[in-house]
Amino acid sequence: MRKLLALVSVALLLPAQPPPIFRSEVTQVRVDVQVFEGKHPVTDLAKSDFLLFDDNQPQTIAGFGREQEPLSLLLLLDVSGSMSRYVEQAIHTASAALKSLRPEDQVAVMLFSRRTQLVQPFTSDMRYVNRALQHAATNPELGNGSLINPSLLDSIQIVRTAVEGPRRRAILILTDNAELNYLSPDEPVIQGLLETGTVLDAIVVGRYGRPKPPKPGYAVNPDFTPADVFRIAEASGGGAVQAERVDKLFPQMIERIRQRYSLQYVPPISPRGTFRHIRVELTPEARERHPKAVIHAREGYYAS
Repeated sequence: MRKLLALVSVALLLPAQPPPIFRSEVTQVRVDVQVFEGKHPVTDLAKSDFLLFDDNQPQTIAGFGREQEPLSLLLLLDVSGSMSRYVEQAIHTASAALKSLRPEDQVAVMLFSRRTQLVQPFTSDMRYVNRALQHAATNPELGNGSLINPSLLDSIQIVRTAVEGPRRRAILILTDNAELNYLSPDEPVIQGLLETGTVLDAIVVGRYGRPKPPKPGYAVNPDFTPADVFRIAEASGGGAVQAERVDKLFPQMIERIRQRYSLQYVPPISPRGTFRHIRVELTPEARERHPKAVIHAREGYYAS
């Protein structure tokens, strides 16, 4: 008994063990980057033009490219009643827009309003994609309204389970951004995008646009949050563009997604679940060539 008590006393005196440290199973973190001057993408940058930071620590860029890795793109279309003419515009130009993709690229199609419907799983055969898009024009009965955040969560789950290997992951949503989200805030959507390395871009139609912040002193019900694909897209490294005509913008958004820069680096050793911030900058020499350049990259990643 005395020996047991002595062992217990020693154990209590030992310092608390630090959280387990490990190196992520993913040997490299990939960061998809878009660079714009005004509305025009900057397309002449090289690996040596970028600076990359992980929690403010400079990182060595181990891999760099544009279009080297195949693309998995999920098209998420709002088919609620107010969206019918915009969906038709997208369908009208989709076939030509998708021709810019490479044979190894994949596209999936999901429709949503009150519920979601995956009408085409990921495929490299654009004939099936175009056929699925035609189904969107038939106004499938998916309920009234547009549950944007729950639909984004469903699309992220499709990407999580269906996309494997070193592929670029992207979601392009077409919506009017007009609904309130009930008990579905933005944070889980942003976390899902960052966890899966998926970049969200949005085509926003209609008159609503980016929601305005609440007025000072105005009581806000946290259960109801305005839809804000602008904020979600920016956090993932993408962007939202507001337009009245989808047929002209849709091909441009596909091309923008296809031509992103891709930076890869070996992440620092981190405790599991730690959120680490990513920052991408241009070197002083590149900034001198492109003084008005704006960089879009995801906010960070979760060590896993």
